[in-house]
Amino acid sequence: MDVKIVDTTLRDGEQKAGIAFGVNEKVRIAKLIDDMGIYQIEAGCPAMGGYEKESIKRIAGLGLKSRISSWNRANIKDIDASIDCNVDIIHISIPTSDLQISSKLGKDKKWVLDRVKRCAAYALDRGFEVTIGMEDASRSDINFLIEFCSAVSEMGIKRVRYSDTVGISYPRRVFYSVKKLMQEVPVEIEIHAHDDFGMALSNSLGAAEAGAKFVDCTISGIGERAGNCDFLKFMQVLNVIEGDNLLSANFNNLLSVEKEIKGIM
Repeated sequence: MDVKIVDTTLRDGEQKAGIAFGVNEKVRIAKLIDDMGIYQIEAGCPAMGGYEKESIKRIAGLGLKSRISSWNRANIKDIDASIDCNVDIIHISIPTSDLQISSKLGKDKKWVLDRVKRCAAYALDRGFEVTIGMEDASRSDINFLIEFCSAVSEMGIKRVRYSDTVGISYPRRVFYSVKKLMQEVPVEIEIHAHDDFGMALSNSLGAAEAGAKFVDCTISGIGERAGNCDFLKFMQVLNVIEGDNLLSANFNNLLSVEKEIKGIM
């Protein structure tokens, strides 16, 4: 499978109960993740300010081989905070399910489309690569997801994140949804899975099998609630079952780096 890893240990991973990284710890973890040859590091949410923004700024200034991204809500203040950190990629996330559009935002689908396009245009106009996140995509109407992806694709957005935000999907559904989106819209899909029903790994594999080019992972699968897709498990499945070796580092080296990162947690 031709996929790239997006490591979100420093963003979603830190949402695990009991974990709070300091600035120096985040910088050290970013360097270790970079040593593993991972394509992209989601460094955090600059809009939180304080130590969070400081750590992202420092990581973005390290000159790592991994591309550094930030997570943002769909508002201009968030994006300005990311611009100030000089990250490589600005990720803008917004709910797409009827439930979250209504209960979380108190808005409608037209508002969601208008908002995400305005925020994406703001970041694009300032020269940044932008990716878009569909929060709660697994509970969203597939026809609206197609409309949503088409709207951002027409602006020049090349990658969209399909998020199983509450961890309720399963591989067949993920496979179908990713396949359908890629058939209908010329965008690359990134899968973001949660492990509430123990499906984060299998859902990530299902998405990759359907053609998703990017897979979100964390070290040891840490993350909000039950966690995210475990990086080493995902790599092992691809290596042992598919015969794919996505990273230049050998598995023993990856284990060594993971052990060091776990020691920081």
